[in-house]
Amino acid sequence: MKKILFVCLGNICRSPMAEAIFNNKVRKLGIESKYISDSAGTASYHIGEDPDSRTVEIVKKNGMKIDHLGKQFLKKHGEDFDYIIAMDASNRKNILNEIMGSNKHKVYLMRDFDPLEKGDVPDPYYGEEGEFDNVFKILNRSIDAFINHIRSEND
Repeated sequence: MKKILFVCLGNICRSPMAEAIFNNKVRKLGIESKYISDSAGTASYHIGEDPDSRTVEIVKKNGMKIDHLGKQFLKKHGEDFDYIIAMDASNRKNILNEIMGSNKHKVYLMRDFDPLEKGDVPDPYYGEEGEFDNVFKILNRSIDAFINHIRSEND
């Protein structure tokens, strides 16, 4: 079983949304026994908290469920996970500062897999509902491509 960790800053918006989308997609594909995902934040702001209510709302609006409590990214995650997916360059830098050299090849940016545009997944925390919808769309298409990537490496 391959383990995937999605990482953002606070672990209440982007990364739990990515985790929920990923889990939904692998379940629909019938490959949930091959992959497990989780999410974490590089900051300790929201440890033990539910995802942002707007994140929960947009995930549910798109027919998916979300079940997560905030946690912080730890050095051991570099050993425990096969793929570590950062939502933006700042989070990627923080992750790379934490994990050991032999595990750095596991770290990707989420939008490395976006077929439309490279760069950061914008943080919607200080935005309106439309920004959460935009992030959902970015993650949805990027995760499709990511799943194709990991399936080509592992199936």
